[in-house]
Amino acid sequence: MPLSPRLRQRAVERLLRAAVVFAALAASAALWWPAPSHAARIKDLAAVQGVRANQLVGYGLVVGLDGTGDQATQTPYTAQSLAAMLQQMGVAVPPGMALQPKNVAAVMVTASLPPFAQPGQPIDVTVSSLGNAKSLRGGMLVATPLKGADGQIYALAQGSLVVGGAGAAAGGSKVQINHLSAGRIPQGATVERSVPTPLGAGDTLQLDLNAADFATARAVADAINRAKGDGTATALDGRVVRVRAPADPGARVAFLADVENLPLELARPAAKVVLNARTGSVVMNESVTLGACAVAHGSLSVTISSTPVVSQPAPFGRGDTVVAQKSDIAISQQGGALVQMPAGTRLADVVKALNLLGATPQDLLAILQAMQAAGALNAEIEVI
Repeated sequence: MPLSPRLRQRAVERLLRAAVVFAALAASAALWWPAPSHAARIKDLAAVQGVRANQLVGYGLVVGLDGTGDQATQTPYTAQSLAAMLQQMGVAVPPGMALQPKNVAAVMVTASLPPFAQPGQPIDVTVSSLGNAKSLRGGMLVATPLKGADGQIYALAQGSLVVGGAGAAAGGSKVQINHLSAGRIPQGATVERSVPTPLGAGDTLQLDLNAADFATARAVADAINRAKGDGTATALDGRVVRVRAPADPGARVAFLADVENLPLELARPAAKVVLNARTGSVVMNESVTLGACAVAHGSLSVTISSTPVVSQPAPFGRGDTVVAQKSDIAISQQGGALVQMPAGTRLADVVKALNLLGATPQDLLAILQAMQAAGALNAEIEVI
């Protein structure tokens, strides 16, 4: 028996209503469905022991400045360094002569020597002023040896500086954009000595995790054993994983290339809230949960105003006119209403509950610490 037009219309309306409900549930599934574990590569979580960069440092001079160098009266070591450099080049400075260079600045040169760097390869260097130079813009670094922690020379730096700033001053006014006392020299140093690495020594390698975590160490060892065979990797503790590797250098490099790209599933990290007391920044990860609590937060302001008061002596008196300060101190406190915060098991719920307070980031620092002390914030707080 065919349906009447009225019944057919009702059936269509029910189907449309069911489709709308299903679409809404599918769209909100990301909010209520359990979050999957994170997929990452081993190279993002660990590093091979001994394969690291080494810090280099050196002292040098920047020349060619447009009158913005060090003032020799306040930085005598600049003039001493200039005299020593001229003496090495065969230019004798008369004894007792005070050098007053305005185009020279004493600088500290730093660089990072990457692993496996070989002699002849260029590296970037950073040049920073040591004295009271106004600007290093337009200067050139004279050949400066860069030494490591053992006192040996590993690189030689020289070149023109790139300073990402500009400034001008005239008539007591000054305008400056960015920083003028530091700059970089792209590929400004040449490697003179390589640093040996223990990559080819022994029959095992050691992977050091970036952060200590027993679950991550086990996941790394399991991923390597699944790909390279059981017994290849062993997790020694929450940060170290020992791996058996081939003895041949080419095979060892190929082995490491395969291992560092192995994917693995990570468990949820430990709940942590990072507070920056200087900037008021608050960062929390997805594992932070919130228990039910009630919070009231008010603000206290202290205002101090000073008014000059002139004390004038009588005519023809022997007193002096004195200007004193009269200070008025006012204290005002704004009351905060008691706000009930519901429990939250997801990051979105925690953010929504904290936004109900309407507190500034600086106030939120104190609120989160008080909530942890009360046992309502299930997370570790780290203040940086």
